[in-house]
Amino acid sequence: MDTDEFGIPLLTAVTGASERKRVAITQAAIKEFVRHGYSGASVESIAATSGVSKPTVYSHFGNKEQLFLAVIGSYLRDSYTGFDELADQIIEADDLRTALIEFAGALGEILLRDDLITLRRLVIGEVDRFPQLGELWAQISQAKNDEPLMRALMALREQGRLDVPNPLRAVRQLIALTVGSAQLIHTLRPSYEFAPGELEDLVTSGVEVFLAAYAR
Repeated sequence: MDTDEFGIPLLTAVTGASERKRVAITQAAIKEFVRHGYSGASVESIAATSGVSKPTVYSHFGNKEQLFLAVIGSYLRDSYTGFDELADQIIEADDLRTALIEFAGALGEILLRDDLITLRRLVIGEVDRFPQLGELWAQISQAKNDEPLMRALMALREQGRLDVPNPLRAVRQLIALTVGSAQLIHTLRPSYEFAPGELEDLVTSGVEVFLAAYAR
């Protein structure tokens, strides 16, 4: 089976009944791996849940390790969408403070989704065994999140509205100041419930600190 630069399996295209079986296997595998981790997950259970035989699972994915890498890698790639449009809106905004608050709020809605937080916990728990998943996550986060926001900040610098000598550092600071702590809390404390207005206050105050450092 071919792999990408991180060693994540690349699945060949299938159609018809084969495609339906692969989708069913993938959905069952994600639930099984999230619930039990890699070591505790059972290929037999995945096959039974997806309504196929165990040999069918192996015919699509090769073995348990490739199944894990393929389904988690694919889920990661599909999860980070829409950041380009969010970042572009900042460039055109008349009120930069409001635009950054709206951007960070929308970013938080994506990053704090239950499915992504659960996936984050799973990858963290398995990163010693599968470091390629950590590398893939870092690349996806940079390409789909950091780079669009960097381009927006550089455009604002050209407009004379921000002074950001190091756009990547500024991006990391903005995310850390606004949604970073909430993401960490949600990752490590699954039962924690944010108080009314708590997330909004984190985002607003974080943007204000950011602008105090970088606004012209």
